[in-house]
Amino acid sequence: MQSRKKRNWTIAATVAATIAAVVVAMNFATPEKKLQQTMPHRHAVSDPQFRREMGVMLGPGLLGGNHVVALENGDEIFPSMLEAIRGAEHTINFETYIYWSGEIGKTFADALAERSRAGVKVNVLLDWVGSIKIDDALMKEMKDANVKVELYRPLKWYNLGRLNNRTHRKILVVDGKIGFTGGVGIADQWDGEAQDPDHWRDLHFRVEGPVVWQFQAAFNDNWIKTTGEVLNGAEYFPSLTDVGDLDAHMFTASPAGGSASMHLMYMLAIAASSETIDLQAAYFVPDDLIVEALLAARQRGVQVRIILPGQHIDSESVRLASKASWGDLLEHGVEIYEYQPTMMHNKMLIVDHEMVSVGSTNFDGRSFRLNDEASMNVYDHAFASSMSKVFELDLAETTRYTYETWQQRSLKEKFLESIVRPIQSQL
Repeated sequence: MQSRKKRNWTIAATVAATIAAVVVAMNFATPEKKLQQTMPHRHAVSDPQFRREMGVMLGPGLLGGNHVVALENGDEIFPSMLEAIRGAEHTINFETYIYWSGEIGKTFADALAERSRAGVKVNVLLDWVGSIKIDDALMKEMKDANVKVELYRPLKWYNLGRLNNRTHRKILVVDGKIGFTGGVGIADQWDGEAQDPDHWRDLHFRVEGPVVWQFQAAFNDNWIKTTGEVLNGAEYFPSLTDVGDLDAHMFTASPAGGSASMHLMYMLAIAASSETIDLQAAYFVPDDLIVEALLAARQRGVQVRIILPGQHIDSESVRLASKASWGDLLEHGVEIYEYQPTMMHNKMLIVDHEMVSVGSTNFDGRSFRLNDEASMNVYDHAFASSMSKVFELDLAETTRYTYETWQQRSLKEKFLESIVRPIQSQL
Protein backbone atom coordinates (compact mmCIF):
# COMPACT_ATOMS: atom_id res chain seq x y z
CA MET A 1 0.00 0.00 0.00
CA GLN A 2 2.80 2.37 0.94
CA SER A 3 4.57 1.58 -2.34
CA ARG A 4 1.44 2.40 -4.35
CA LYS A 5 0.97 5.73 -2.53
CA LYS A 6 4.59 6.61 -3.10
CA ARG A 7 4.25 5.75 -6.80
CA ASN A 8 1.11 7.91 -7.11
CA TRP A 9 2.82 10.83 -5.44
CA THR A 10 5.78 10.41 -7.78
CA ILE A 11 3.49 10.41 -10.83
CA ALA A 12 1.62 13.50 -9.55
CA ALA A 13 4.87 15.33 -8.87
CA THR A 14 6.17 14.44 -12.32
CA VAL A 15 2.98 15.68 -13.99
CA ALA A 16 3.09 18.93 -11.99
CA ALA A 17 6.75 19.47 -12.84
CA THR A 18 6.06 18.80 -16.53
CA ILE A 19 3.16 21.27 -16.58
CA ALA A 20 5.32 23.89 -14.85
CA ALA A 21 8.14 23.33 -17.35
CA VAL A 22 5.72 23.68 -20.27
CA VAL A 23 4.29 26.93 -18.85
CA VAL A 24 7.80 28.35 -18.35
CA ALA A 25 8.81 27.32 -21.87
CA MET A 26 5.70 29.00 -23.30
CA ASN A 27 6.61 32.24 -21.51
CA PHE A 28 10.15 32.27 -22.82
CA ALA A 29 9.31 31.22 -26.37
CA THR A 30 9.83 33.77 -29.11
CA PRO A 31 7.63 34.08 -32.21
CA GLU A 32 8.31 31.95 -35.26
CA LYS A 33 8.83 35.00 -37.45
CA LYS A 34 12.54 35.63 -37.15
CA LEU A 35 15.19 37.47 -39.13
CA GLN A 36 18.00 35.28 -40.37
CA GLN A 37 20.39 37.74 -42.01
CA THR A 38 21.37 41.39 -42.18
CA MET A 39 20.34 43.58 -45.11
CA PRO A 40 22.66 45.31 -47.57
CA HIS A 41 22.83 49.08 -47.94
CA ARG A 42 20.63 49.71 -51.00
CA HIS A 43 19.47 53.28 -50.51
CA ALA A 44 19.78 56.22 -48.13
CA VAL A 45 17.28 57.28 -45.48
CA SER A 46 16.54 60.38 -47.59
CA ASP A 47 15.62 58.19 -50.59
CA PRO A 48 11.84 57.91 -51.23
CA GLN A 49 12.39 54.16 -51.58
CA PHE A 50 13.34 53.95 -47.90
CA ARG A 51 10.10 55.59 -46.79
CA ARG A 52 8.14 53.42 -49.20
CA GLU A 53 9.55 50.23 -47.72
CA MET A 54 9.15 51.40 -44.13
CA GLY A 55 5.53 52.32 -44.71
CA VAL A 56 4.43 49.50 -47.00
CA MET A 57 6.54 46.47 -46.17
CA LEU A 58 6.54 46.89 -42.41
CA GLY A 59 3.38 48.50 -41.23
CA PRO A 60 1.26 51.64 -41.22
CA GLY A 61 1.76 54.06 -44.07
CA LEU A 62 3.36 57.44 -43.56
CA LEU A 63 0.97 60.28 -42.84
CA GLY A 64 1.87 63.92 -43.46
CA GLY A 65 0.73 67.09 -41.77
CA ASN A 66 1.86 66.33 -38.21
CA HIS A 67 3.28 68.50 -35.43
CA VAL A 68 5.55 66.97 -32.77
CA VAL A 69 6.83 68.62 -29.60
CA ALA A 70 9.71 67.00 -27.71
CA LEU A 71 9.29 67.07 -23.93
CA GLU A 72 12.24 66.54 -21.62
CA ASN A 73 12.00 65.06 -18.12
CA GLY A 74 9.07 65.12 -15.75
CA ASP A 75 8.91 68.89 -15.30
CA GLU A 76 7.95 69.23 -18.98
CA ILE A 77 6.33 65.84 -19.63
CA PHE A 78 3.82 65.51 -16.80
CA PRO A 79 2.32 69.04 -17.01
CA SER A 80 1.79 68.63 -20.75
CA MET A 81 0.08 65.25 -20.35
CA LEU A 82 -2.07 66.51 -17.48
CA GLU A 83 -3.06 69.65 -19.38
CA ALA A 84 -4.30 67.49 -22.25
CA ILE A 85 -6.18 65.15 -19.87
CA ARG A 86 -7.81 68.03 -17.99
CA GLY A 87 -8.87 69.59 -21.28
CA ALA A 88 -10.50 66.41 -22.63
CA GLU A 89 -14.08 66.85 -23.87
CA HIS A 90 -15.01 63.40 -25.20
CA THR A 91 -12.50 60.56 -24.74
CA ILE A 92 -9.22 59.62 -23.05
CA ASN A 93 -7.35 56.42 -23.86
CA PHE A 94 -4.28 55.71 -21.75
CA GLU A 95 -1.97 52.67 -21.86
CA THR A 96 1.22 52.38 -19.87
CA TYR A 97 3.62 49.86 -18.39
CA ILE A 98 4.69 51.57 -15.16
CA TYR A 99 2.00 53.10 -12.95
CA TRP A 100 3.05 53.26 -9.32
CA SER A 101 1.69 54.94 -6.25
CA GLY A 102 3.10 58.27 -5.14
CA GLU A 103 2.52 61.93 -5.89
CA ILE A 104 2.54 61.57 -9.66
CA GLY A 105 0.30 58.50 -9.60
CA LYS A 106 -2.19 60.30 -7.38
CA THR A 107 -2.19 63.41 -9.58
CA PHE A 108 -2.95 61.37 -12.70
CA ALA A 109 -5.66 59.35 -10.93
CA ASP A 110 -7.30 62.58 -9.76
CA ALA A 111 -7.26 64.08 -13.25
CA LEU A 112 -8.60 60.96 -14.94
CA ALA A 113 -11.34 60.53 -12.32
CA GLU A 114 -12.40 64.18 -12.59
CA ARG A 115 -12.78 63.97 -16.37
CA SER A 116 -14.77 60.76 -16.08
CA ARG A 117 -17.15 62.35 -13.61
CA ALA A 118 -17.53 65.22 -16.09
CA GLY A 119 -18.84 62.78 -18.69
CA VAL A 120 -15.65 62.04 -20.63
CA LYS A 121 -15.17 58.38 -21.60
CA VAL A 122 -11.91 57.35 -19.91
CA ASN A 123 -10.25 54.02 -20.70
CA VAL A 124 -7.06 53.04 -18.88
CA LEU A 125 -4.98 49.94 -19.65
CA LEU A 126 -2.21 49.12 -17.19
CA ASP A 127 0.26 46.29 -17.48
CA TRP A 128 -0.32 43.92 -14.58
CA VAL A 129 3.40 43.49 -13.83
CA GLY A 130 4.35 47.13 -14.41
CA SER A 131 1.54 48.46 -12.23
CA ILE A 132 1.92 45.96 -9.40
CA LYS A 133 3.09 48.79 -7.08
CA ILE A 134 -0.09 50.84 -7.50
CA ASP A 135 -2.17 51.25 -4.34
CA ASP A 136 -5.67 49.80 -4.31
CA ALA A 137 -6.89 53.25 -3.26
CA LEU A 138 -5.86 54.77 -6.60
CA MET A 139 -7.56 51.98 -8.52
CA LYS A 140 -10.69 52.42 -6.41
CA GLU A 141 -10.70 56.18 -6.94
CA MET A 142 -10.66 55.78 -10.71
CA LYS A 143 -13.17 52.94 -10.80
CA ASP A 144 -15.55 54.76 -8.43
CA ALA A 145 -15.51 57.63 -10.94
CA ASN A 146 -16.48 55.17 -13.73
CA VAL A 147 -13.03 55.16 -15.31
CA LYS A 148 -12.68 51.85 -17.14
CA VAL A 149 -9.45 50.45 -15.71
CA GLU A 150 -8.17 47.16 -17.11
CA LEU A 151 -5.05 45.14 -16.33
CA TYR A 152 -3.12 43.63 -19.21
CA ARG A 153 -2.55 39.89 -18.74
CA PRO A 154 -3.14 39.60 -14.99
CA LEU A 155 -2.27 36.43 -13.11
CA LYS A 156 -5.03 34.08 -14.31
CA TRP A 157 -4.90 30.44 -15.31
CA TYR A 158 -5.65 31.31 -18.94
CA ASN A 159 -2.73 33.77 -19.02
CA LEU A 160 -0.08 31.47 -17.56
CA GLY A 161 1.49 30.82 -20.94
CA ARG A 162 1.76 34.55 -21.70
CA LEU A 163 2.81 36.06 -18.37
CA ASN A 164 6.22 36.93 -19.80
CA ASN A 165 4.63 38.89 -22.66
CA ARG A 166 3.91 42.35 -21.26
CA THR A 167 2.64 45.59 -22.74
CA HIS A 168 5.49 48.07 -22.55
CA ARG A 169 3.64 50.66 -24.67
CA LYS A 170 3.23 54.24 -23.49
CA ILE A 171 0.28 55.76 -25.32
CA LEU A 172 -2.06 58.58 -24.33
CA VAL A 173 -4.73 59.80 -26.76
CA VAL A 174 -7.09 62.66 -25.87
CA ASP A 175 -10.25 63.27 -27.93
CA GLY A 176 -8.61 61.39 -30.79
CA LYS A 177 -6.67 64.59 -31.56
CA ILE A 178 -3.69 64.75 -29.21
CA GLY A 179 -1.28 61.86 -28.74
CA PHE A 180 1.66 61.23 -26.43
CA THR A 181 4.35 58.56 -26.60
CA GLY A 182 7.86 58.07 -25.31
CA GLY A 183 9.61 56.42 -22.41
CA VAL A 184 8.10 57.94 -19.29
CA GLY A 185 6.27 55.91 -16.66
CA ILE A 186 3.79 57.19 -14.09
CA ALA A 187 6.01 57.23 -11.02
CA ASP A 188 7.82 59.77 -8.89
CA GLN A 189 11.32 58.97 -10.15
CA TRP A 190 10.37 60.52 -13.49
CA ASP A 191 9.42 63.80 -11.81
CA GLY A 192 11.76 66.79 -11.76
CA GLU A 193 14.57 67.68 -14.16
CA ALA A 194 16.81 64.62 -13.88
CA GLN A 195 18.65 66.70 -11.32
CA ASP A 196 19.99 63.80 -9.24
CA PRO A 197 20.17 59.98 -9.21
CA ASP A 198 16.66 59.78 -7.73
CA HIS A 199 15.09 61.51 -10.76
CA TRP A 200 15.46 59.88 -14.16
CA ARG A 201 16.36 61.39 -17.52
CA ASP A 202 13.69 60.73 -20.18
CA LEU A 203 11.96 61.98 -23.32
CA HIS A 204 8.29 62.02 -24.26
CA PHE A 205 6.51 63.53 -27.27
CA ARG A 206 3.25 65.45 -27.72
CA VAL A 207 1.79 64.84 -31.18
CA GLU A 208 -1.01 66.38 -33.23
CA GLY A 209 -2.11 65.57 -36.77
CA PRO A 210 -3.28 62.56 -38.77
CA VAL A 211 -0.71 60.20 -37.21
CA VAL A 212 -2.77 60.36 -33.98
CA TRP A 213 -5.21 58.01 -35.76
CA GLN A 214 -2.45 55.41 -35.61
CA PHE A 215 -1.90 56.11 -31.90
CA GLN A 216 -5.60 55.41 -31.37
CA ALA A 217 -5.40 52.21 -33.41
CA ALA A 218 -2.40 51.11 -31.33
CA PHE A 219 -4.37 51.58 -28.12
CA ASN A 220 -7.34 49.73 -29.60
CA ASP A 221 -5.08 46.76 -30.36
CA ASN A 222 -4.50 45.83 -26.72
CA TRP A 223 -7.85 47.14 -25.50
CA ILE A 224 -9.57 44.64 -27.79
CA LYS A 225 -7.25 41.85 -26.61
CA THR A 226 -8.12 42.67 -23.00
CA THR A 227 -11.82 43.56 -23.13
CA GLY A 228 -13.15 42.44 -26.52
CA GLU A 229 -14.49 45.99 -26.97
CA VAL A 230 -13.82 48.10 -30.09
CA LEU A 231 -13.53 51.84 -29.44
CA ASN A 232 -14.62 53.55 -32.64
CA GLY A 233 -16.74 56.43 -33.88
CA ALA A 234 -16.02 60.12 -34.37
CA GLU A 235 -15.28 60.67 -30.67
CA TYR A 236 -12.31 58.32 -31.00
CA PHE A 237 -11.42 58.84 -34.66
CA PRO A 238 -12.42 62.42 -35.54
CA SER A 239 -11.59 64.10 -38.82
CA LEU A 240 -8.03 65.40 -38.52
CA THR A 241 -6.52 68.13 -40.66
CA ASP A 242 -2.89 69.00 -41.20
CA VAL A 243 -1.39 70.96 -38.31
CA GLY A 244 2.25 70.77 -39.32
CA ASP A 245 4.57 69.46 -42.01
CA LEU A 246 6.08 66.34 -40.50
CA ASP A 247 5.71 62.88 -42.06
CA ALA A 248 5.29 60.21 -39.40
CA HIS A 249 3.84 56.82 -38.56
CA MET A 250 3.36 54.74 -35.44
CA PHE A 251 4.81 51.22 -35.37
CA THR A 252 3.43 48.59 -33.03
CA ALA A 253 4.77 45.15 -32.25
CA SER A 254 3.70 42.19 -30.14
CA PRO A 255 4.55 38.48 -30.01
CA ALA A 256 0.99 37.66 -31.07
CA GLY A 257 1.33 39.75 -34.20
CA GLY A 258 4.93 39.05 -35.08
CA SER A 259 7.10 41.24 -32.87
CA ALA A 260 10.04 40.86 -35.26
CA SER A 261 8.58 43.77 -37.23
CA MET A 262 10.13 46.23 -34.75
CA HIS A 263 13.44 44.43 -35.02
CA LEU A 264 13.20 44.59 -38.80
CA MET A 265 12.36 48.29 -38.70
CA TYR A 266 15.56 49.06 -36.81
CA MET A 267 17.56 46.77 -39.08
CA LEU A 268 16.28 48.58 -42.18
CA ALA A 269 17.08 51.96 -40.64
CA ILE A 270 20.63 50.92 -39.77
CA ALA A 271 21.12 49.39 -43.24
CA ALA A 272 20.00 52.65 -44.88
CA SER A 273 22.38 54.84 -42.88
CA SER A 274 25.02 56.70 -44.90
CA GLU A 275 26.51 59.21 -42.49
CA THR A 276 25.46 58.97 -38.85
CA ILE A 277 23.65 56.77 -36.36
CA ASP A 278 22.95 58.34 -32.97
CA LEU A 279 21.25 56.02 -30.49
CA GLN A 280 20.08 56.51 -26.92
CA ALA A 281 19.00 53.28 -25.26
CA ALA A 282 18.03 52.68 -21.65
CA TYR A 283 18.58 48.95 -22.19
CA PHE A 284 20.98 47.91 -24.92
CA VAL A 285 21.45 44.16 -25.35
CA PRO A 286 21.97 43.74 -29.11
CA ASP A 287 21.63 40.37 -30.79
CA ASP A 288 24.12 39.14 -33.38
CA LEU A 289 22.16 40.64 -36.29
CA ILE A 290 22.09 44.11 -34.74
CA VAL A 291 25.82 43.89 -34.04
CA GLU A 292 26.47 42.79 -37.64
CA ALA A 293 24.34 45.64 -38.99
CA LEU A 294 26.17 48.24 -36.88
CA LEU A 295 29.54 46.83 -37.92
CA ALA A 296 28.48 46.94 -41.59
CA ALA A 297 27.53 50.58 -41.12
CA ARG A 298 30.97 51.30 -39.69
CA GLN A 299 32.61 49.56 -42.66
CA ARG A 300 30.95 52.01 -45.05
CA GLY A 301 32.09 54.98 -42.95
CA VAL A 302 29.01 55.67 -40.84
CA GLN A 303 29.70 57.32 -37.49
CA VAL A 304 27.89 55.31 -34.79
CA ARG A 305 27.42 56.87 -31.36
CA ILE A 306 25.50 55.18 -28.54
CA ILE A 307 24.56 56.74 -25.20
CA LEU A 308 23.74 54.24 -22.45
CA PRO A 309 23.16 54.44 -18.70
CA GLY A 310 26.31 54.58 -16.62
CA GLN A 311 26.61 53.72 -12.95
CA HIS A 312 22.94 54.65 -12.36
CA ILE A 313 20.90 51.82 -13.87
CA ASP A 314 17.93 49.93 -12.46
CA SER A 315 19.03 46.53 -13.77
CA GLU A 316 22.58 45.36 -13.21
CA SER A 317 21.89 42.10 -15.08
CA VAL A 318 20.99 44.11 -18.21
CA ARG A 319 24.18 46.13 -17.84
CA LEU A 320 26.27 42.96 -17.62
CA ALA A 321 24.59 41.33 -20.62
CA SER A 322 24.97 44.57 -22.55
CA LYS A 323 28.65 45.06 -21.84
CA ALA A 324 29.46 41.50 -22.90
CA SER A 325 28.51 42.47 -26.48
CA TRP A 326 30.55 45.67 -26.71
CA GLY A 327 33.89 44.17 -27.73
CA ASP A 328 33.49 43.94 -31.52
CA LEU A 329 31.58 47.21 -31.62
CA LEU A 330 34.25 49.16 -29.75
CA GLU A 331 37.10 47.52 -31.66
CA HIS A 332 35.59 48.65 -34.96
CA GLY A 333 34.98 52.24 -33.98
CA VAL A 334 31.47 52.28 -32.55
CA GLU A 335 31.48 55.03 -29.91
CA ILE A 336 29.82 54.09 -26.62
CA TYR A 337 29.17 56.69 -23.94
CA GLU A 338 27.85 56.23 -20.40
CA TYR A 339 25.47 58.85 -19.03
CA GLN A 340 26.66 59.98 -15.60
CA PRO A 341 24.14 62.19 -13.72
CA THR A 342 21.27 59.71 -13.27
CA MET A 343 19.43 56.80 -14.90
CA MET A 344 19.14 57.61 -18.61
CA HIS A 345 15.80 56.17 -19.81
CA ASN A 346 15.72 57.78 -23.29
CA LYS A 347 14.80 55.64 -26.30
CA MET A 348 15.75 57.47 -29.46
CA LEU A 349 17.37 56.62 -32.79
CA ILE A 350 18.49 59.35 -35.21
CA VAL A 351 19.76 58.30 -38.64
CA ASP A 352 21.55 60.68 -41.04
CA HIS A 353 19.78 63.70 -39.52
CA GLU A 354 16.69 62.64 -41.49
CA MET A 355 14.81 60.03 -39.44
CA VAL A 356 13.98 59.92 -35.75
CA SER A 357 12.45 56.90 -34.00
CA VAL A 358 11.06 57.37 -30.48
CA GLY A 359 8.67 55.53 -28.21
CA SER A 360 8.70 52.65 -25.74
CA THR A 361 11.06 50.27 -27.56
CA ASN A 362 14.40 49.36 -26.01
CA PHE A 363 17.31 47.95 -27.99
CA ASP A 364 17.08 44.45 -26.58
CA GLY A 365 15.53 41.05 -27.18
CA ARG A 366 12.68 41.64 -24.74
CA SER A 367 11.46 44.66 -26.69
CA PHE A 368 12.08 43.04 -30.06
CA ARG A 369 10.48 39.66 -29.32
CA LEU A 370 8.53 39.50 -26.05
CA ASN A 371 6.93 42.85 -25.22
CA ASP A 372 4.13 44.76 -26.88
CA GLU A 373 5.82 47.96 -27.99
CA ALA A 374 4.95 51.18 -29.84
CA SER A 375 7.38 53.57 -31.53
CA MET A 376 6.83 56.60 -33.73
CA ASN A 377 9.07 57.37 -36.69
CA VAL A 378 9.36 60.96 -37.91
CA TYR A 379 10.96 61.75 -41.27
CA ASP A 380 12.09 65.37 -41.37
CA HIS A 381 15.51 67.00 -41.51
CA ALA A 382 14.63 69.96 -39.28
CA PHE A 383 13.05 67.79 -36.59
CA ALA A 384 15.96 65.34 -36.71
CA SER A 385 18.41 68.22 -36.38
CA SER A 386 16.56 69.50 -33.31
CA MET A 387 16.72 66.06 -31.71
CA SER A 388 20.42 65.84 -32.59
CA LYS A 389 20.92 68.94 -30.42
CA VAL A 390 19.22 67.11 -27.56
CA PHE A 391 21.56 64.17 -28.18
CA GLU A 392 24.61 66.44 -28.11
CA LEU A 393 23.57 68.02 -24.81
CA ASP A 394 23.20 64.56 -23.28
CA LEU A 395 26.55 63.56 -24.77
CA ALA A 396 28.18 66.36 -22.78
CA GLU A 397 27.05 64.56 -19.60
CA THR A 398 28.71 61.26 -20.50
CA THR A 399 32.02 59.47 -20.16
CA ARG A 400 33.32 57.58 -23.17
CA TYR A 401 33.86 53.85 -22.70
CA THR A 402 36.85 52.66 -24.74
CA TYR A 403 37.93 49.34 -26.15
CA GLU A 404 40.92 49.41 -23.79
CA THR A 405 38.59 49.81 -20.82
CA TRP A 406 36.49 46.91 -22.07
CA GLN A 407 39.56 44.68 -22.37
CA GLN A 408 40.52 45.49 -18.78
CA ARG A 409 37.26 44.29 -17.25
CA SER A 410 37.76 42.33 -14.05
CA LEU A 411 37.54 38.54 -13.95
CA LYS A 412 34.52 38.87 -11.67
CA GLU A 413 32.74 41.08 -14.22
CA LYS A 414 33.53 38.70 -17.07
CA PHE A 415 32.28 35.74 -15.01
CA LEU A 416 28.99 37.49 -14.20
CA GLU A 417 28.60 38.40 -17.89
CA SER A 418 28.97 34.74 -18.82
CA ILE A 419 26.15 33.87 -16.43
CA VAL A 420 23.62 36.38 -17.76
CA ARG A 421 24.59 36.19 -21.45
CA PRO A 422 22.63 32.93 -22.13
CA ILE A 423 19.40 34.57 -20.94
CA GLN A 424 20.00 37.98 -22.51
CA SER A 425 16.90 37.76 -24.71
CA GLN A 426 14.74 37.66 -21.56
CA LEU A 427 16.29 40.64 -19.76
